[in-house]
This record gives sequence, structure tokens and C-alpha cells, in this order.
Amino acid sequence: MIRNNPEALAKQLATLGIDYLNYNHPPLHTCSDADELGLVREGTRLKNLFLRDNYGKRHFLFIIPADKQVDLKALSKAQGLSRLGFASKERLAKYLGVEQGCVSALALCNDSEQKVELWLDSELQSAMRWQCHPLVNTKTWVVTLDNLNHFWQSTGHSPRWLDCISKT
Repeated sequence: MIRNNPEALAKQLATLGIDYLNYNHPPLHTCSDADELGLVREGTRLKNLFLRDNYGKRHFLFIIPADKQVDLKALSKAQGLSRLGFASKERLAKYLGVEQGCVSALALCNDSEQKVELWLDSELQSAMRWQCHPLVNTKTWVVTLDNLNHFWQSTGHSPRWLDCISKT
């Protein structure tokens, strides 16, 4: 598991032939933090939700556009799952090897047993560059969707595109 080690992740990406744009910045725990600092970065801003089912047996990384608010009750029903909720920081550390505020598509490098299902909002299919924290929230790497697909394939994760059910 590569915990809080962007250098090791960079080596993994280099091995896969994946390049990225790098931005260094103060810690960003939420999208609001980036707004307050007025950061300007290329790529699509994302919200990364680490979810679990009611029984804690299934875990999901659901990536949506930063400006969306997901209706977890409706999403649970649409996916035929018992009540979805946010996973604890302990589960986040166990399954993705990161702290709160550091979750991104790149954290799947730490899920070698494929215990986390990757869900992507279908609206993001047209987003060619994605902003991702590289296991820490003091950097943002901008990675193309094609390269992310290559990365996910290397980690054994197959994305599932879903229509995000937004709160009204």
C-alpha cells in the first residue's frame, strides 16, 4: 500500500507511461477550500465520495462533478442497495489508504484486493482532464481520462458509469 506517498505513486504512473500536470498548494480538505484560496488549475474539478452500504460489506468510490450534491437515498434505491452512507475515516484508511480530504481516483492504487467499486457520474464522460489528489491534499495532479482508464485497468478496477441522482 502506498500511503501518503505521492513519490511512489509518481513512479507507478511513470511505469505505466502516464504523465500529468502537477500543482502544489496549501492543504485542501474540500472543494470549498479551493474556492476560498481562489486556485486556478486545469481540468475538471471533482468531488470524491467514499461510500459503504448499510451492512458495511460493499464499498464505493463515487466520483462526481464538484458542484453536484448526490441524493444517497435515491441512489441507493436506483442501485438496489441497502441504505448508502459515507464510510468512516477508519474504513477510508483500511480500503484506500488515505486520510479524509485526500481521496481521489488515484487512491485505488491502494485497493489491491479490489474491495472498492468505482462509480463515475456519467456527466464526466466528456471531461478529458481530471483533477486528482495524489494521496495527499497538498497537490493536485491533472490526469487525462484515457490515462485514468489505463491506471484503473492496472489496479484491477472497472469503472461503472452512473447517472448521479442530485438533491433538489
